[in-house]
Amino acid sequence: MLTAHLPAGYCLVRAVGGNATLMLPAALLGAVAPDIDMIFFYLVDGGAVHHHRYWTHIPFFWLAAAAIALPVLARTRYFPACVAFFSAVFLHLSLDSIAGSIMWLYPFSDRPLELVTVPPTRSHWVWSFVFHWTFAFEIAIWVAALALWVTRTRRVRDQ
Repeated sequence: MLTAHLPAGYCLVRAVGGNATLMLPAALLGAVAPDIDMIFFYLVDGGAVHHHRYWTHIPFFWLAAAAIALPVLARTRYFPACVAFFSAVFLHLSLDSIAGSIMWLYPFSDRPLELVTVPPTRSHWVWSFVFHWTFAFEIAIWVAALALWVTRTRRVRDQ
């Protein structure tokens, strides 16, 4: 998934409803949180190790973080936002699993899993993804997010 994590987080919150004041920012942050590793990937590592191998793309890390955060916030007004954050993180990892590799079985195995392998058919890896049939999922997510936003904007305007 190249571009659709943020709109996927938006779709997630709009689909479940709830307190958008807290949940929307939390879900949008969670939708891109695993990609914070791109800073290290480009500025420190120089791309030597694929960023899906970093701890921010390992579901076990986020599961452990959720196991700590959710009980702590269970009786607060921040609990729904915390649920939205971790739901968006796991949505991100699930979307990355379509054509990218995620270590879902860690710590039992460090073997990355993916549904579809995108072959290097173009001069740059980005173009290989853009011209692969799985990119239709990204377009669909963007269209869904835009449709939800337009519908909500019209509904708010008409009230």
